[in-house]
Amino acid sequence: MRAWKALTITALGALLTACGPPQVHQDAPTADERAGTLRVWLFDEASRGPKQAVVDEAVARFEAEHQGVEVDVQYIPVDTRAERFTGAFNDPASAPDVAEYGNTDLAGYVAAGGLADLTDELARWPEAADLDPAVLETAKVDGRVYGVPWYTGVRALYYRTDVFAELGLQPPRTTAELVDTAQRIRQARPDLYGISVGGKYHYALMPFIWAAGGDLARQEGDHWVSTVDEPAARQGVATYASLISGGACPPEQCADMTGSQAVQAFASGKAAMTIGGDFNRAAVDAGAAGGKYAVVPLPGTTPGSIAPAFAGGNMLGVLESSQRATLAQEFVQLLAGKEYQRTMYEAMGNLPVFTDVQRQLVGADPAVAPFVQTLQAGTRFVPTTAGWSEIDARGVLPTMVQQVVRGTTVERATSAAAARMDDVFGDR
Repeated sequence: MRAWKALTITALGALLTACGPPQVHQDAPTADERAGTLRVWLFDEASRGPKQAVVDEAVARFEAEHQGVEVDVQYIPVDTRAERFTGAFNDPASAPDVAEYGNTDLAGYVAAGGLADLTDELARWPEAADLDPAVLETAKVDGRVYGVPWYTGVRALYYRTDVFAELGLQPPRTTAELVDTAQRIRQARPDLYGISVGGKYHYALMPFIWAAGGDLARQEGDHWVSTVDEPAARQGVATYASLISGGACPPEQCADMTGSQAVQAFASGKAAMTIGGDFNRAAVDAGAAGGKYAVVPLPGTTPGSIAPAFAGGNMLGVLESSQRATLAQEFVQLLAGKEYQRTMYEAMGNLPVFTDVQRQLVGADPAVAPFVQTLQAGTRFVPTTAGWSEIDARGVLPTMVQQVVRGTTVERATSAAAARMDDVFGDR
């Protein structure tokens, strides 16, 4: 059994916690030193050991290959990253050369001028040719690359094989079948949620919007405009909300449920289905559902289609203030390269972002196949603007879903959400 199956992976979920963009003033670096201390910030973990073991191995190798260089790794709490990065961007003397950050934080950090543009360096890196194109898009702002994806995470449909066998059910092939199947299970087994989803689980909502042909926003010139009130997006919102308002996941329990709570309900045996990530497998394996579940891609609106998933994940980048930019870029390419992405998967279950490595994993571990299939079918992302952090922090999308669940029309709820989003976009 891989070590990661005994772990609860927290970094991916934590990186999706919103924080406002840092406000900074920063001068460009004046040197590119090739010796001395290379400072690195990585996110801490609830169980740091497996991650640190991989990082320590990479550090030892890097130091052996770069005489006169010492790599100083600090593990920072995810919850305080906003303050830490703001301080680093404002005070280069306290800043790292290399840092790990969430892809939803990227636009804000770029707007603050804190991250180095790695576009040209990536073009000269042979391994970059195999980066998953959709995941690489999450590292871009205005077409320029500001980080190397270190791992990604996508969500798929977990279901209880014993319950489906008992009721003679097959995994749903469309979003409409998903709603119907969830309701049928709830009726036949009122002790179970047909599916555990939540009003505050907007990363489960997004695929329904995208599968219906809608989107969160579109870019018009140099600004963004919300599109959650357009017909296709409204259809996706209505379908998702019906999983709760229709009773498959009772509103009393599910209207305020978060993503973590939804997955935990499935893991503990309270639900027949849930929408969870590859990073949730350890938690499910450790719970009551362990050994009695399977995973398939979340279906789209037509049989055989896969709903586009939100491409979550973390990346490694170089700070604009680094006095050791070349060393920093070389360390990023080592730690975020194929060899150590594969090693990190073995240690923690973090899904690599190189397509050839993903294919190798499927051959060695078939359980990862639904997630790789979801990646290969095409993922989507949130608007790449610093304003998204504020929209996320305000809970605009969860509020929209909760309003629909509690009786507000889809038209009214989505119009209100679009107006709130446009207010933020207008300030950026």
